[in-house]
Amino acid sequence: MSNQTGHPAIQVRGLEKSFKQLRVLRGVDLDVARGSIFALLGSNGAGKTTVVKILATLLKADAGSARVNGFDVVTQAADVRESISLTGQFAAVDEILTGRENLILIARLRHLKAPGVIADDLLRRFSLTEAGARRVATYSGGMRRRLDIAMSLIGDPPVIFLDEPTTGLDPEARIEVWEAVRELAERGTTVLLTTQYLDEAEHLADRVAILHEGRIVVDGTVPELKRLLPPAEVEYVEKQPTLEDVFLTLVGAGTDGGQR
Repeated sequence: MSNQTGHPAIQVRGLEKSFKQLRVLRGVDLDVARGSIFALLGSNGAGKTTVVKILATLLKADAGSARVNGFDVVTQAADVRESISLTGQFAAVDEILTGRENLILIARLRHLKAPGVIADDLLRRFSLTEAGARRVATYSGGMRRRLDIAMSLIGDPPVIFLDEPTTGLDPEARIEVWEAVRELAERGTTVLLTTQYLDEAEHLADRVAILHEGRIVVDGTVPELKRLLPPAEVEYVEKQPTLEDVFLTLVGAGTDGGQR
């Protein structure tokens, strides 16, 4: 489906976006390698969702350029939309239907052959086979989110955007979703994950970019980011910095100015 298989799955250069007087993005640059999990980390209002909406062709940037799966988000928007799937912090599932019926419905809407086979395969992949015949109203939060991610994979999109996928979930449900995300990358899907949870980025991401006040302030692997700070000595024992230490040092506390 891509026209540039050798290039990054996502390329962003100089992205800018304002809402009236509020400058939300002030020149964002990103490269996301194919088949990787890339975490865009930032406080509430740092501009993470704005980046995702531009990449998903739901919003137009004021300046800069972006390509997804080799396609320009402005001039080749239809190709971009065919290449992606987007799932957010609110599971877009029908509670009246069963898990299996939700999956079959989406497969039929996408005019795919053998929707029942597709549904059963995804239920198995996301450990929902036993729950497949139950109405989604009976599902836990983690099960709903897993079903939501499964639904977003129908049609095998090469790139998936997960916008704060574990917000509001309990720790057990978050781990369930993390396992589902790892499974995506292992099968070659490129995942752009936005999150405000540092442990989520640390556990899942191949690379992490920290978005602060409309700019990427740092971009690297978790070990690279941790090397930005010297180890601290606690009771004569060397303590390695956490991603949280790095984030707070770079961003400071409570300075994001209410951006979206």
